[in-house]
Parts: sequence; structure tokens; C-alpha cells
Amino acid sequence: MRAKRLLVGLFGALLCAGTSAVAEPLPQRWVSAGGSLSEWVVALGGESKLVGVDTTSLHPDSLNALPKIGYQRQLAAEGILALRPDVLLGTEEMGPPPVLQQLRAAGVRIETLPARADVQTVQENLQRIGALLGQPQQAERVAADFQRRLEQQATWVSKAQQGQKAPGVLLLIGRAGASLLVAGQDTSGDWMVQRAGGRNLATHKGYKTLSTEALTALNPDVVVMADRSLADEAARAALVRQNPGLAATRAVHDGRLISMDPTLLVGGLGPRIPDGLATLSAAFYPSAQPLISEGRP
Repeated sequence: MRAKRLLVGLFGALLCAGTSAVAEPLPQRWVSAGGSLSEWVVALGGESKLVGVDTTSLHPDSLNALPKIGYQRQLAAEGILALRPDVLLGTEEMGPPPVLQQLRAAGVRIETLPARADVQTVQENLQRIGALLGQPQQAERVAADFQRRLEQQATWVSKAQQGQKAPGVLLLIGRAGASLLVAGQDTSGDWMVQRAGGRNLATHKGYKTLSTEALTALNPDVVVMADRSLADEAARAALVRQNPGLAATRAVHDGRLISMDPTLLVGGLGPRIPDGLATLSAAFYPSAQPLISEGRP
């Protein structure tokens, strides 16, 4: 009998604890550090809860009206605390650590999500953001749509490669008139080049500066520029001016210098990735029928 009473009491305690956890209020005032995460919050219907974002959170345009908390790697506690947030959402790229520690001590909840460029990470991040917003079903729908569009992209690339071999590609990030970082293996840039049907010519790990001689020697078929300050023709002209050796490459000779929005590479894979991949693929395989974009999830 006594054992039975103990079991009943234990069950009751667990039930109360579970009820308490479920009843815990969801954060209502959000600050987001990382462009892709901010976009996912909007995609899941949480834009009205955002009270501040970092300088990489530029999409959708409506986020530009929110207070800025600085660059995701160089946050300042004072500006964030002034917004009275319940939660700070960011990736492991967020920092510096002493600022995050100061925010925790002040009672701000810190949610740190991975920024790895893979679909599984996107699915898990969406699940977590959906739970924090109280929108788990919406998160499931958005994740399923994202997965579906990536599968369509893979099918399109497979078809396109039946008529053309994968082009050799270099993805450069930075400012075209200054030293540029080349996206190597295991980066978001590498992930995008491969999923768009390109062959990344950079064999180093991470992002690294290469000399103009090294860039020229790789002789890419296509150069993708994720320029932080220039776009289109201005970026192309600055790139060749800074790296004159590139003029001898197939990419420049054939006019295959492509501009890409650098915010696509910040904070992991965001909701604009399928559109970004479709745009790259159309440039990689100009003779193939472009994949028709269905808009953001």
C-alpha cells in the first residue's frame, strides 16, 4: 500500500512538473542575430515579436525599420538590453562570449542554434523556432516545403547535367575592390555551388584569401561574387581591376561573372536559398530551361 501511495505521489509530481513546463509563457519580445534566422522567424509568422535585429538581417525589407543591435559577431549588451527582450536568437557565430554572458546574467534567454549548411540543421532549427513561437505545425509545413523545393532543384540539376558537364566555379565573398575570401570546402558557399550544379574549384577548408595568381591558375568557368558593397557591373569591374590576372580566365572571357546576395551565406541556410540556387543554376546551365521559382516558403 505504501509503495502504491509513493508511486501515485511520484506520478502526481511528474504531472505537475510537466504541466508547469507546458504552461511556461512563450517569449514575446525577440531580438535576432543572423539574417537567415530572422527570415525564418518571419516565415513562421513571428515578425510582430521581433523588437530588434542585427545588421545582417536585411530581408524582408520590413526588418530594416527595426532597431539594429550591431553585427552578429560584435554585439553590445547595452543596445540589446535597452530593447527589453525575452530572448536573443542567434547561431554559434553570435558573440562575443562576454556579451552573451552579461545578457544571461541580466535574465535574457539566449537561444543558440547551429549554422551548418545542411538540410537536417534547417529542419531542426525550424522545429526549435516553431516551438518558441508556439507554431510547431507551421514549422512542419515550412520545413516540408523547403525540402520539396530542394528536391525539385536536385532533379533539375540532374537533368541539366545530361547535356552539359558541371562548370568549374569559384565563389568570392567580400569587396570586389579589395582582398576577397574564397569559399572552400565545408562552407555555405561550397554547399550552394554544389547544390546549384557547380564544381567548386577551391580545395581548401573554410574561407581563405587566394592570390590573384592562384585565382588565375584555377581558371574557373564561372566566378560568383558575393560582394558586400557593390553589385552587378560595378562589382565585376572592381573584381577584374583588383585581380587583373582573372582577365585571362574562361569566366571573364565568356562573361560569366555572377553577382549573388551575400546575406544568403549568413546564419545558415535561410528561406531564400531555393530561389538563390535556381538563379545560380540558370547561370551555370544557360542552355537549360530555368527552374521556375515558386517564391519563398
